Amino acid sequence: MTAKNTVCLWYNNDAEEAANFYAATFPDSRVVAVHQAPSDYPSGKAGDVITVDFTVMGVPCVGLNGGTAFKHSEAFSFQVSTEDQAETDRLWNAIVSNGGEESVCGWCKDRWGVSWQICPRILIEALGNPDRAAAKRAFEAMMEMGKIDVAGIEAALKG
Repeated sequence: MTAKNTVCLWYNNDAEEAANFYAATFPDSRVVAVHQAPSDYPSGKAGDVITVDFTVMGVPCVGLNGGTAFKHSEAFSFQVSTEDQAETDRLWNAIVSNGGEESVCGWCKDRWGVSWQICPRILIEALGNPDRAAAKRAFEAMMEMGKIDVAGIEAALKG
């Protein structure tokens, strides 16, 4: 990769599988390179995949097959802005139905433990609405949601 700053994500031993899933699921995403160990090392053998270079929606990433020492947490997440309910549903459902788990307020986790915020553009706009009463209604509606319901946010904005 030629990027000066790259997100490095730690995986147990399935970085290539995760990268292939992201490339198949998200637009402007692809697997760039798969790097194998040139020799045996304490926890593996020559030829094992050690890193995978990939992009997620244009963001350069490296997946590191580091074993079970570390786990992902919500302290890091990908926030994906969607245009409508169809795109929100497609991405949310792809993550959750592939061994992931639902959370609240537009958050979910993929099967590798990486957190995602699938966030319709209307929600971001609603929360920044200069009409603070409308923003409050949208915020309170969001707090009751798992996957974001665009129609619910629109209704909250209208009061």
